[in-house]
Amino acid sequence: MEFVDSTALATALPALSMAFGTDPVHLKLALTSYLLALAVLAPASGWIADKYGPRRVFMVAMAVFLAGSVLCGFSRSLGQMVLFRTLQGLGGALMTPVGRLIVVNSAPRERLVSAMSWFTMPALVGPLLGPPLAGFILRIADWPWIFFINVPVGILGMLAVMRFVPPLHQPDPGPFDWKGFTLSAIAITALMVAAETVGMGLVPLSVQVVIAGVALMGIAAYVVYARRVERPVLNLRLLRVATFRASLMGGTFLRVGLGATPFLMPLLFQVGLGWGPFETGLVTIGTAVGAMACKPVAPALLRRFGFRSTLIVTNVVTAVLTAVPALFRATTPIPFIVVALVIGGFVRSMQFTALNTVAYADIPQSTTSNASTLSVVTQQMGVSLGISFGGLMLNLARGGDEAPLTPERFILPFIAVGVVSMLAGPLYRRLSPDAGSRIGGRAMA
Repeated sequence: MEFVDSTALATALPALSMAFGTDPVHLKLALTSYLLALAVLAPASGWIADKYGPRRVFMVAMAVFLAGSVLCGFSRSLGQMVLFRTLQGLGGALMTPVGRLIVVNSAPRERLVSAMSWFTMPALVGPLLGPPLAGFILRIADWPWIFFINVPVGILGMLAVMRFVPPLHQPDPGPFDWKGFTLSAIAITALMVAAETVGMGLVPLSVQVVIAGVALMGIAAYVVYARRVERPVLNLRLLRVATFRASLMGGTFLRVGLGATPFLMPLLFQVGLGWGPFETGLVTIGTAVGAMACKPVAPALLRRFGFRSTLIVTNVVTAVLTAVPALFRATTPIPFIVVALVIGGFVRSMQFTALNTVAYADIPQSTTSNASTLSVVTQQMGVSLGISFGGLMLNLARGGDEAPLTPERFILPFIAVGVVSMLAGPLYRRLSPDAGSRIGGRAMA
C-alpha cells in the first residue's frame, strides 16, 4: 500500500502540476514532506513498539496512514497536499520499522536472509503496480483516486494483521528519551529542509545558511548527548558494529539514487519525451519486475558469493545503470529502455537485500528494535536527500523554472546520482570476507 502510493504519486506529478498550477519540480515537496514526517517520528517507533506492543502499534499506524490518504485525495493546493502527506508520514513512520521489527524478532537467525527477502517482496509489488495504476486512473478518472485506492487495501491489511500477526512481548524500554527525541527531530528537520531549499530559490540565501547552521549544530548536539545517556532514542553506539555501519552508511549513498530515480524518471518520460502517464507506467515497471525476479534467488547468490563480494559488484553495476537514463531520447529503442530498467531493478534489489540483512548479522537480539529504528531513519533521510539532490541537479541543468525540461536537461541529474551511488563501494570493501557468514552468507576459509 505504501509503495503503490509513493510510486503512483511520482508518476502523477505532471498531472498534479497542472491541477495545482505549480512547477513540476516543486512538487517534490509532496514526496519529501512524507519522508520528513517519517524520519522525524521514526526515532520514537522502537520505544513505542516495545511499550505498547508491535501488533497494536502497527494497526494504529495503518489507520493513521489511511486517514492521511483520504485527506490527500481532497487536497486542492500544494500546501494542503504537503500537510496531508505529512499526516501519512506519521503513520508510515510506525508501519515501516515496526513491520521490520516483527519479522526480525520472529525469524530464526539462520533463516534471516530468506525471511528478509520475502519480507521485502510485498513492498516490490507496489512499484510494480503503482506506475501503471496511476496511468490507468489518470486515463479514466482523476488523480485523487490514487489516494482513495488505499482505503480497501488498508482495511484488508488491518484484518490480515489481526488474523495472522501474533502478539510479541518486548523488553521494558524504560522511560522515553524526550530530550534526545527533540534534538534528533530538530537536526533531522533542519537537515532535510536545508537540502530541500538549497539552489531552488524558495527562500533567501541568508535563511538557507541559518537552516544549515541549525542542522549542523543539532547533529553535533545530539551526538554529544547520545554518548552520555544509556538509552538514547537513536542509539549511535550500534555504529560500532562493522556490518551495521556499512549497511547504514553505504545504504545512504545508494538511497540517493533510489530516491532521485522515481522522481526524475516520470518527468523525463512525460515532460521531456512527451509520453503519457500510462505509457510511462508500463515502461517503468521494468525496475520492479527486475527487483521481484531477484528475490527468490537472492539467498542462494549470497551463500555462493558472500555479502562482501555481492555488495562490491552490485554497487558498481547499480551506479552505472542509475546513470543510464541520461542517454534516453525520443529515438532510443523501447526494448533497450525496458532491458536497462529490468537489469537495474534486479541488481539494485540484490544489493538492498544484502544490505538490509547483513545489517542485523551481528546485532544482539535485545537491541534489534533500536537497530531497526536507526536503520529506518537513515534510510528515509537518504531517500529524501536523493529527491532533493535530484531536484537540485535538474534545476541547475535547466537554469531556472522557466526553462523547458528537454531530455538534455536530465543528463546532469542522472549522472550525478550515479556517481553518488558509487561512493558506497569503499565502505563495502572494509567489510570482512566472512561478514554475515552465520546468517546465510558464504564462509571464507
